[in-house]
Amino acid sequence: MDLNRKFICLICAFSSFLNAQEKSLSIEKIWSGEFQAERLEAIRSTKDGEFYTVLETDYKEVKSKIVQHSFSQQSDPFIVIETDITKGVPFFTSYSFSQGEKKLLLESEVEPIYRRSKRAIYHVYDTDSKSIQKISDKKIQEPLLSPDAQKVAYVDNRNLFVFDLKSKKTTQVTLDGDYQTINGITDWVYEEEFGFVRAFDWSPDSRYIVFMKFDESEVPEYSLDYHGNLLYPYQYTFRYPKAGEKNSVVTLNLFNIDEITSRRIDFIDQQPYYIPRINFDKRTNKIFIQTLNRHQNHLKLWSYEVRSKQFSLLLQETDNAYVSVHDHFKVIDDDSFLWASEKDGYNHLYHYDSQGKLINQVTSGNWDVTDLLGYNSKRKEVYYQSVETSNVGRSVYSINLNGKKKRLLSAEFGFNGAVFNSTGTYFIQSYSDVKTPPKYKLVRTRDLKVIRNLIDNHSLSKKMATYELPQKEFIKVDINGNELNAYLIKPTDFDPSNKYPVLLYQYSGPGSQQVSNRWLNTQDLWHKMLTQKGYIIACLDPRGTGYKGRDFKKVTYLNLVKYETEDQIAFGKYLAELPFINRSRIGIWGWSYGGHVSSQSILLGNDVFSLAIAVAPVTNWRFYDTIYTERFMRTPQENPEGYDDNAPINHASKLKGKYLIIHGTADDNVHLQNTLRMVDALIQANKQFEVLVYPDKNHGIYGGNTRNHLFMKMTNFIQESL
Repeated sequence: MDLNRKFICLICAFSSFLNAQEKSLSIEKIWSGEFQAERLEAIRSTKDGEFYTVLETDYKEVKSKIVQHSFSQQSDPFIVIETDITKGVPFFTSYSFSQGEKKLLLESEVEPIYRRSKRAIYHVYDTDSKSIQKISDKKIQEPLLSPDAQKVAYVDNRNLFVFDLKSKKTTQVTLDGDYQTINGITDWVYEEEFGFVRAFDWSPDSRYIVFMKFDESEVPEYSLDYHGNLLYPYQYTFRYPKAGEKNSVVTLNLFNIDEITSRRIDFIDQQPYYIPRINFDKRTNKIFIQTLNRHQNHLKLWSYEVRSKQFSLLLQETDNAYVSVHDHFKVIDDDSFLWASEKDGYNHLYHYDSQGKLINQVTSGNWDVTDLLGYNSKRKEVYYQSVETSNVGRSVYSINLNGKKKRLLSAEFGFNGAVFNSTGTYFIQSYSDVKTPPKYKLVRTRDLKVIRNLIDNHSLSKKMATYELPQKEFIKVDINGNELNAYLIKPTDFDPSNKYPVLLYQYSGPGSQQVSNRWLNTQDLWHKMLTQKGYIIACLDPRGTGYKGRDFKKVTYLNLVKYETEDQIAFGKYLAELPFINRSRIGIWGWSYGGHVSSQSILLGNDVFSLAIAVAPVTNWRFYDTIYTERFMRTPQENPEGYDDNAPINHASKLKGKYLIIHGTADDNVHLQNTLRMVDALIQANKQFEVLVYPDKNHGIYGGNTRNHLFMKMTNFIQESL
């Protein structure tokens, strides 16, 4: 062979080597952000339904802008506002319009508090005068423009304030905000479990503010140690009601802007235990209020007229287990309203008149509605998302208000979502499946004509193709008398004559779903990286998970983790019987609720699982909060066996396999107490295990190099022990 041919062969070999290297995933690549899909962020429709705006942010350049597009026409985008330090426009990461759409509220310099709460700097931008105004020099919480765009209400240090944009005068609405009294924002447990922070709303005439007041004086305290870089650590103490303990006493109050006075809103019967939702009707001075008893099995929807002080009970929901709080409530043009309920066994939409009398059931069938998306008053069409075509996917439908003329609006089989304009005449459809990264297109509702394609993530598809990654294989498994959804991910060079170790991933929490036909996340990429190292990944949604009707979801009532664990152990046994699985090398892992299940599974299924990883796990429901835990378990005083029989700390002596438990020391949600008590139980049972704590990290365990380190540790543990 001559030298030229040798050189060419060397080049080809080197090129092949580089290509082979390119196909291997790494922890660093997975968490670098290079596989992040492009998405449309913060889509807002204008009131006339003609235009929509989106937020575009560039974190590398520290620039952001709001861009306006037409729904109906192919036209050049219009930049509403963009970062311009010379004009006082900061880098902003969130925005909202005033009701008249002439002013914008911009959020910047965000400082997270808990899962949803934050403090930030806020500016108001006038789209006519192009002027910008800072609301406060301090970081504040949850500002909201009044409907007339003349004022901004916000919370600072647990007190409610109103800032007048014209006079620049600030009025302090409440004076009693302190360590045990909160005004206008929720306490920890409401924020975490009812899913909202802002606990106030403006009346449509901008004359009143309804707000919630939380008296935390009898709520027990919990403290977290922060170590930081100082010589001594410091304690952060906050009110956290664990199962069976006292909650905040919550009251509703009404502030009159003109008179600068507040009064308490007294209910016609006893004071409700929980008030999980409040909001003003958008056209009248009527407040809609949802109340709930402590057992969370009796929900009431009220209307309250501000001027007459009259309450009306619109409807009640009861359940032998619990009633889920939701946002699938919409008042339509004739003051009638749409409401979602599981009362026929599946989550469906119902139409009620303004007094709460049922007009008709809008949707029906052995499937769940997953979202109420919009309403077209001219066509009297309701738009919703459901699992009718597949309970591992989502489809978008329209249906007449009378329950007739249902139409499928999304033709693709996978995970579909939609954002409708204010009139329901157009919608932006999002779509993905396990093979297809998110795509967005603009569609006309009446005839489903695609006006234009918006995002296709084609470059990401090309990049992913170079790695030749395996796809999820969806299966249905008969376990414990139920047909359960599951998936497998096999190595791309899978050989059925080989025996593979398998890692089972799950979350398993009430109403959740992990087996879904949608685009992957970073955790999926890590799983696929493990297949490149010779592992098979499996996942099962057990009894108690979502989108299969009320009975399937609520079967775990009073016995959280019992049936989920039984199903995961049975799934492990099912996998062990497959000819290509090494039955002595089956592992399981999960995070939070999933960490609880993985812990319980290796203890009760010690003849099935040889390895378990539990990240930030609950190890005894007695340690978790009131609203979540009691919804599914009632109190420990009422159901001691349900708590104790299903607590991993009470089964520590059964550990046989390899066990790794991981926690952040500053986890305000699932406290480090869970891991420390589990560690002590294992020590007293003379069991060997591994434990890893992340200083000052919360339930998400992230920041800096943390995620790289966490997933590298789990990877090494799996490779060494499974």
